[in-house]
Amino acid sequence: MNTTAFEPHVLHTHKITKYFYEPDKFQVLKEIDLTVHKGEFLSLVGKSGCGKSTLMYVLSTMDTDYEGELEIAGVRLTDKTQNELAAFRNKHIGFVFQFHYLLPEFTTLQNVMIPALKLGKYSRKEVEDRAYAKLEMLGMKEHALKPTSKLSGGQQQRVAIARALINDPDIIMGDEPTGNLDSYNTHVVFDIFQELTHTYKQTIIAVTHDEEFARKSDRIVEMSDGHIVR
Repeated sequence: MNTTAFEPHVLHTHKITKYFYEPDKFQVLKEIDLTVHKGEFLSLVGKSGCGKSTLMYVLSTMDTDYEGELEIAGVRLTDKTQNELAAFRNKHIGFVFQFHYLLPEFTTLQNVMIPALKLGKYSRKEVEDRAYAKLEMLGMKEHALKPTSKLSGGQQQRVAIARALINDPDIIMGDEPTGNLDSYNTHVVFDIFQELTHTYKQTIIAVTHDEEFARKSDRIVEMSDGHIVR
């Protein structure tokens, strides 16, 4: 997909700079300027230690110890309080990690419902209906009432994606979302991400070491020594 000029941007940074101070002062991010457009599937790549995971944590608003500015969905997030950021994340950002972090004693449906119940925007019945709809989109509706501990690794990751989608976030952020999957399920997750962006205009930013995964995404942003190099 070619992101055209008229697509609105959903994320923008200006000169994001970050230091680590242990054991010595070290600049890990160096004036990062990045714009991500609605419906774009972006892979963030680079060698270990290049700063990509650090940048992801800043973009996700979970790391606030940086210089520069971060804007998501038209909201300037720099200098917001932790409570304001937590509320913003729940509404505007969905997360898919290398490990699914599902609650094993809960059903698939209950796991997907959690962020929407926390949001408090919909009735419980509406949340349940939304959860069923997301599970159906991901081919997991028939497993809705199973404990997640009874699902395969690939199925659990699809449930994690459904959970990330439940509040219709502006961005899904993935931290090595296929890093714990075999090649078959890696392709399944990639196809899901591609459909989400191309069909539903969902914006996705994923940190990955998987070269094939990155190559098939809409745009690769490569980092080296704290800089974006392409």
